[in-house]
Amino acid sequence: MTIPMPLPVPPPVAIQPSMQVTDSQLSLYSELIYDRTGIRISAQKKTLLSNRVRRRLRETGIKDFGDYLNHLKQLRSNDPEWDAFLQEITTHETYLFRDETQWEWFCSYLKQRSSAAGQGKEPKRLRIWSAACSTGDEACTIACCIVSHLPSHKQWDIKILGTDIGIGAVKQAKQAVFGQRAMRLVPKNCMHCFQKSKDGHIWHAKPILTDMMSFRQHNLMDRVSESQFDIVFLKNVLIYFDATSKRQVIDNVQASIRPGGLLVAGAAEGVADMVKNYTRIQPWLFQRPRQ
Repeated sequence: MTIPMPLPVPPPVAIQPSMQVTDSQLSLYSELIYDRTGIRISAQKKTLLSNRVRRRLRETGIKDFGDYLNHLKQLRSNDPEWDAFLQEITTHETYLFRDETQWEWFCSYLKQRSSAAGQGKEPKRLRIWSAACSTGDEACTIACCIVSHLPSHKQWDIKILGTDIGIGAVKQAKQAVFGQRAMRLVPKNCMHCFQKSKDGHIWHAKPILTDMMSFRQHNLMDRVSESQFDIVFLKNVLIYFDATSKRQVIDNVQASIRPGGLLVAGAAEGVADMVKNYTRIQPWLFQRPRQ
């Protein structure tokens, strides 16, 4: 019997660090990303796009930007490479307790809800959506605030949903593991909610936090399927959308907020003119009418 010889392993593709997309390729990539996510990649992001696509060339063994672009166009919409590509394009730095003013407001809101529930004016039920949650830092911050400022939280029905377009980010969020940089602003009264690793560089969120949270993949250009939320956090993501796609995202999110519910936006994202019929409480905080 003849034993077949194994096929030779192709040599790794040499990718030059200075290699960049051409202007025409940038335009084609931009349209492809926009059609998929609503995010517009401007000409000023040429170097950033080149650097991030270059990582996919190394991983896939595809030799240049043009071939990789054609490869993406031929893939099924649910192919894992799409997730890997979008993860590269949309991942940005995040950390717990980012934007201190907004978390101070949220803690005050929780105290008010606790008081109202104690008087029977509000149900002991809380639904919160962390849209574009990335690696789960924002959702975990929400849970920390609930533990520290809602004393009877164990008697409440609380669910925090985190969603992101990147499946890699969602997988990381589910692990609820954070490095030193992500943890640097966590208040001392919340540190008991985390278990420190033996080497002291990694923190694992404890069940007191993770039991409230769930994560799944979601594209903001589509409406979320869950029932309406008390609060939606939509922060530090709309700056990557143009006016048309931003309006569609806002419309989708507004449909997910219950009457009397709240939208927390990024302070610099300029959504005030797009949030229809809501009361503007702060430049970044909007409330849906109760009726």
